[in-house]
Amino acid sequence: MDNEHLQSTSEQILAGLKSDNSSEVRDAAFSAGDMGLQAAIPDLCKHISSSNIGVQEAAEYALRKIRGPEVIENMLPLLQSEEPSVRNVAMDILREIGVDSIESMRPYLKGEDPDLRIFVSDILGHCHSHKSLDLLCEALLKDPEVNVRYQAAVSLGNLAYPESVKALSQAMHDEEWVQFAVVEALAKIKDTSAISAMVQLLHQCSPLVSSAIVDALGDLGDIKIIPLLLNALERVNEALRHKIVKAVVKILDGASLALLPPKFKTNLNAYLRSALTDSDEEIQAAALTGLKSIGTVEASGPVLDYVARLNPETNAELYDLGIQTLASLGYTQAINDALQSNDEHKVQVALQVSQYFDDPALKTTLKELFLTFNPEFKRVAINKIAQLGDCQDMPFFLCVMQECNDPEIIKGVLNFLGSQSTCNDIEDIVFNQLLEQQNQEVQELALEACINLHSANLNERFKIMSREGDVMQRMMAIYALGRYGVFENYAEIVAGLQDPEPAVRRTAIEAFLNLGPDAEHVLPQILSSAQDPDKDVRMAVVNLLGHIAQPSVLPYLMAALHDEDDWVRIRAIEALGYARCEEAIPSLSEILEKDNPMVVSKAIEALGMIGGNIAFTILLGLINHEDPEIQHAAAEAVAQIQANQASQE
Repeated sequence: MDNEHLQSTSEQILAGLKSDNSSEVRDAAFSAGDMGLQAAIPDLCKHISSSNIGVQEAAEYALRKIRGPEVIENMLPLLQSEEPSVRNVAMDILREIGVDSIESMRPYLKGEDPDLRIFVSDILGHCHSHKSLDLLCEALLKDPEVNVRYQAAVSLGNLAYPESVKALSQAMHDEEWVQFAVVEALAKIKDTSAISAMVQLLHQCSPLVSSAIVDALGDLGDIKIIPLLLNALERVNEALRHKIVKAVVKILDGASLALLPPKFKTNLNAYLRSALTDSDEEIQAAALTGLKSIGTVEASGPVLDYVARLNPETNAELYDLGIQTLASLGYTQAINDALQSNDEHKVQVALQVSQYFDDPALKTTLKELFLTFNPEFKRVAINKIAQLGDCQDMPFFLCVMQECNDPEIIKGVLNFLGSQSTCNDIEDIVFNQLLEQQNQEVQELALEACINLHSANLNERFKIMSREGDVMQRMMAIYALGRYGVFENYAEIVAGLQDPEPAVRRTAIEAFLNLGPDAEHVLPQILSSAQDPDKDVRMAVVNLLGHIAQPSVLPYLMAALHDEDDWVRIRAIEALGYARCEEAIPSLSEILEKDNPMVVSKAIEALGMIGGNIAFTILLGLINHEDPEIQHAAAEAVAQIQANQASQE
């Protein structure tokens, strides 16, 4: 573009900026910005005050594009505008371009209007230049208005130049309001000189400011701070000491705390215990974390007392952390004393943390105190004693069975008995419990204990029981014989298939599940029950065939699709789906046409599992079915086939 044309365009833009038409002004402003037209600056600055948002935005755009000292000089007076929106726009522009002419701002920083000095101090904090640093340091130390000094400190923090540390440290003699800003600024600088300055100022400031310093040091996370903080512990009051403890724990994780020299660890242990009394839960948590890492037995009592005061529901995190801390300290005299306490909260904590210990002394104490515990505590204690017990503890457990009728406690005893195969008379004791128990849940646990003993003698007793016991006893016997070994007890289990009671016949079928896929070897005996008059027995047969999942059982599963009971058919459908039996697709397709919605949904699901072109075509035909549930099931099955196909490509 030649000079003549350029001048003509400039004149048009300048004329447009003076137009009464907002659209023309807006276009001219954008053009001035794109062209970098210096001559347009005065008019553009005037349009910052325009009531038309479009014009104002265009002027702002242009001034940001043109930038330079002249823009800054013309923008600075707008900071004195009576319109907040104008001042705000001017502030934003100057924050972005102010670095182009910092000297232009010096007179405004010396003016009589404190608000203007605050605005300029704010702008300088976004002008990354050491010229800004000099002006802000001067304002920080010499301006008569506290809010200006405060803003200067904030802006120095934004710049984060280490060279400002000296001035910031001097400003710590200012009002508390400024001191907080200084601390924040030093924390942002993150230089070694700033860190040292904050530590040195700790004992010179008010408690609130000192607290802010410690929080800032903790947030910095610089391990080089640790020696300074540890040395400061001796020179501060208790409240601030607790804050420092929190910062130390925050900076050093558990492993690093353990690496501290013995002298520091000894002192820190005492301070950690003291910090448990602080009202700040974050400090309490830090104290627990520190003691969990480097705590000594002396901490067990204070920690236990602290945890006992907590509500496990409303203070769940602190409570759990306290339990973990106690566990790390080991089985101490404090925990032993708490178990014998009249304070139920302490007993509860001691019992809970005792679950982490294998100390024989703990077992002795729990046995001695067992009968004095309330029912809830007895249930916890019996399980721990069972875990630590051996044959020498048999008299205790037999006594508990005689004295207590709480099913949960009896279950704890049976857990113990089932693991003590070498104890004298253990088989008779457990077997008698099986026969005598009236509570079904406890009876099942007694049966499990008998099985866990895996005794040849008990195996023979179960054989007799399978023939001569009542219905429940025959069921338990067949179940136990299957667990002991199907082939070893084959005759009794097969005989159970002919039992007059359906529940026993079902249990006999389920016993073959212990063989896994090897149950295929006894398929003739299993199939003899496929036509059983009881639907639960037939369902057990289908379930077993599904677990065998061999080609030889698929025809029988397909035959079960025609069972008169919906649930038997559903189990057969599921088994065929898991087996991905393509031969079942025609039968499943028939089900889609005439069955109830529940069975139809299972058939759709099975087709999705089987997959392939035929199943895919059938399912596509159901996408527009009149029943929304069938539509949804079909869509999911189609998606499954597509996903399986994609994974194979």
